[in-house]
Amino acid sequence: MIVIQGTNYAGEVLEMLLTRAATGNELVEKGLIHIVPEVAKKYSIPRLRTGKMLQKRKEMPVDADGKGNFTYDERELIPVDFMAFTTFNPRTFENIWRKWQPKGNLVFAELPAEGQNALLRELAKSVKFELGFHFVNGVFGDDDDHLFNGIVTRMLSDKDVVTVTTAETTMIKKLKAVKDKIPTVMRSNPGLRILMSITDFDKYDEELTQQPNKGANYTDMNVERYKGIRIVPMSNWPEGMIVATICGMDYDTNLWAGVNLVDDMDVIQIDKLTNAGEKYFFKMLMKADTNIAWGEDVIMLDGREAVTATLAGTTVTMEKPVAKLENTPAADAAFSITGDGVILGARLTITNKATDKKITIGTVEIEGGKTVVLGYDGKNWFKAV
Repeated sequence: MIVIQGTNYAGEVLEMLLTRAATGNELVEKGLIHIVPEVAKKYSIPRLRTGKMLQKRKEMPVDADGKGNFTYDERELIPVDFMAFTTFNPRTFENIWRKWQPKGNLVFAELPAEGQNALLRELAKSVKFELGFHFVNGVFGDDDDHLFNGIVTRMLSDKDVVTVTTAETTMIKKLKAVKDKIPTVMRSNPGLRILMSITDFDKYDEELTQQPNKGANYTDMNVERYKGIRIVPMSNWPEGMIVATICGMDYDTNLWAGVNLVDDMDVIQIDKLTNAGEKYFFKMLMKADTNIAWGEDVIMLDGREAVTATLAGTTVTMEKPVAKLENTPAADAAFSITGDGVILGARLTITNKATDKKITIGTVEIEGGKTVVLGYDGKNWFKAV
């Protein structure tokens, strides 16, 4: 139900605004994610897989001859609340909206529908831009910058994700490293996509252009593909991160989102801020969450720039969620990790430069001479590589 309060609003751009609020991001616009609407509290993503079942023929099979199994479990979408709320004084727009002014001395005794439409269009643009960022990079927290967990955060916090490491610096060789880790069964899936930032694709495009007699000429863009796999560049995608996974808008996709725009009776309120005042307000209540169905179906190369963490005694402090640390312990040591960077999806690369001493973080042991990439699932650190 939609309730517009205290106006003669005709609803010209309301449908556009609600659509953008639910789907206003590149993941949806490019057909990469399945949106589950009207999730008020929780939605379960069903996961069903089977083992190998074929075997030699038996004349009289019994229960003990059974082979294979059905494994069923669920992952959840639990949308969290957030809102859009802004105030404005219509008199600010008197010169712009002169033709809509009522007769007499009172300006904007009622907010005209044309004015509402103009403001709603701008609100829609802002909602689309901000939601697009959160659907990809969002991390749930306590302030206005941390509304809900985005797809990248879900991937980084999943211990089953296949993390690729490489010392290569060119995009062509990085893409090869990712492709080599994609299971053969995934390569034939028509929904397989490679996701990367626009900046990274520009680098790839330039490398192809520089290839003699192979790439496009300098005035054309190369095809958004690598070895037949479609590449999807996105403006909100983290630079340096390349992901291959199954995408789409149906139930076979690996990317899911739950939204609810009808949790409150008032989806959009347009009204005076106070009865005696001149200011109006726009208010919009929303809910959203994202998740991935299968971590093992995400092949990730995380080449984001890492900052150096600090070590004091046995306490590692991360200022940013992507960090690195080199240490040469004189004896076996157990480290704890703290700092502002310890958030869902944080990544810490630790290099143990000792020869025979080990570093332990939670249940992860880092032997001498080894480098380990740790991921954080919100409670514990796990070995990602």
